[in-house]
Amino acid sequence: MSSVPIQLIVLAGIAIFLILKLRSVLGTRDGYEPPVNVPAGTSGAKPEVIEGSLDDDIIDNVGDDASRSALAAMKAVEPGFSVTEFLKGARGAYEMIVMAFDKGEIDRIRPFVGDEVEQSFDAAVADRATRGLTVTSSFVGLREMTLAAAEFDKTTKRAEISVRFTAELIRAVRDASGAVVEGNATAIQRQRETWTFSRAMGAGDPNWQLTATSD
Repeated sequence: MSSVPIQLIVLAGIAIFLILKLRSVLGTRDGYEPPVNVPAGTSGAKPEVIEGSLDDDIIDNVGDDASRSALAAMKAVEPGFSVTEFLKGARGAYEMIVMAFDKGEIDRIRPFVGDEVEQSFDAAVADRATRGLTVTSSFVGLREMTLAAAEFDKTTKRAEISVRFTAELIRAVRDASGAVVEGNATAIQRQRETWTFSRAMGAGDPNWQLTATSD
């Protein structure tokens, strides 16, 4: 027997030994295997939550662990809830509510605001009318919008999500003579504020309500 076949037999034997050794150390994969949880803080890893589960819809939209856990708990109660879709709705609601408030058309936004906000809007519109003030405004767009915080009450299933808006508007408040007493009729102004939206998760009504505003 020549030396070449002997070398091939030896190499084949070594290869078989290595394969068997690797299988004993790593194990085998057969069908679906659930993902391994990696501790939070590991480079490139997604943090683990004890209750509920994180997904890209949460991770891509909020950074702090407390808000992520709250959003995961919301999804556990209402699996169809989407943070991305919520933010799209919040964007549209912001423009609609701001424009309705400036025009004094509170009736058309009452279903979308909580009692305290509704009362403050009514009072502000009434005060403008008493003082003979009118508002002209146009919405230029949102320069920035971020999910600032999320909270969830597991007992009542009440969810609260705060969104920070940076909007650009052209807005002027005029007195009875037509003179501008606040804002600017031609220049774009930047408006920053945080709105909190609330809703009972799992309820039949899918609408979120604006329940608080702050600078």
